[in-house]
Amino acid sequence: MARRVVVLGGGFAGLESAFLLRHRLHDDVHLTLVSDDNTFLFRPNTIYVPFGADPDQFRVPLREPCDRQGIELVHARAVGIDVAARRVHLSSSSNLSFDDLIVATGAAMRPSEIPGLADFGNPIWTPHDMQQLGRSLTETIARARAGQVSRILFLIPPNNKCAGPLYELVFMVDTHLRREGVREAIELVWTTCEHAYIQAFGPKIDEVVEGEFQERRIVGYRDWEVVEVLEDRVRYRNGEEIPYDLLVAFPPYVAAVDFDGLPTDDRGFIRTESPSRSVLGVEGIYAPGDAGDFPVKQAFLAFLQADAVAEDIIGAVRGKPPRIAFDPVSMCVMEQFDKAVFAQVPLRLTGDPQRPVEVRPDAGSDYRVGVSPAWRLGKKMLGFYLPMRFRAGEPFHAGSAWTMMELGLKGMSGVLSH
Repeated sequence: MARRVVVLGGGFAGLESAFLLRHRLHDDVHLTLVSDDNTFLFRPNTIYVPFGADPDQFRVPLREPCDRQGIELVHARAVGIDVAARRVHLSSSSNLSFDDLIVATGAAMRPSEIPGLADFGNPIWTPHDMQQLGRSLTETIARARAGQVSRILFLIPPNNKCAGPLYELVFMVDTHLRREGVREAIELVWTTCEHAYIQAFGPKIDEVVEGEFQERRIVGYRDWEVVEVLEDRVRYRNGEEIPYDLLVAFPPYVAAVDFDGLPTDDRGFIRTESPSRSVLGVEGIYAPGDAGDFPVKQAFLAFLQADAVAEDIIGAVRGKPPRIAFDPVSMCVMEQFDKAVFAQVPLRLTGDPQRPVEVRPDAGSDYRVGVSPAWRLGKKMLGFYLPMRFRAGEPFHAGSAWTMMELGLKGMSGVLSH
């Protein structure tokens, strides 16, 4: 009989693992995808929404690729897991039995951890949040043209697990304001609890961001931990206060779904064995991507984790060791509108809660960072390639298309980074 694999979640990790399992195992696996959304949202490109992009263009309907690949699609929420009985309980009051379960239900935001943040901050998480930010920017620009000086404050609080998109937005806002001819009337200020800019990605990216801040006259503060947000200012643990006219923040992360019976950390993220992303002490259940406990939540890392999960299941079906394990080498391209930043960062866990990951000391030339207008092409390539693959029901990291994409990125990184 075909192995029954149930995948919870229609995001990066869920779809990558499902499509790769079908790609490699064909009819030897019966796949069921459970998603509470009938579309996949390519969230990295929602950074363009505040500047006029339609968020619907970043959505991929799930029905067609699932039908094409013979994957049963169930539109529901997973509300419980019976580990002993090997069943998932759904919001539709039905159950699904499984041999293997992939919990890829992702992360959520909890702005309420910071007093006042939910009331006065503009978060960046959903397309609705991004549209609201766009309206706020339009109002700020109108006031600047009327002669009013404003301050936009960007804020990274503790327990944020992926600060990169907010860094993209501060640079994009700077470029946008310059093009609108109002940059001189709008001050941009950045505060982060991180010890270094984009702390997880090491000293090279910190140096690049600091240089960009100086060039763009963005006032930046590291090691500033927010304790309270008021209607017109933010208070920090060091006793400082910063007034603002518009506050843009990336709130603290928590697990999107908390499943009883699975081991979790204090934020609800599922504890896993790093190489396979299998749940600690629970056979046949996996937690790739943002639902798991890897401390950096990022799309490319989610793909790598999903691939490791799929390979572990494939190995069990074929009676062979898995071909790969999770190797956390992050890759990202950060938009700035006038240019972009590329980073390839081999990471390792430290065991230190304050600095849970670091660049591997022996990374050598595998640790690369570059800034160039040409990297905007790399961003556009990825933004086209991934939705195209998922629309076809194909995994990100497989086939001749990925081979060509990888060669292109490696070629660019060899020339445009160091």
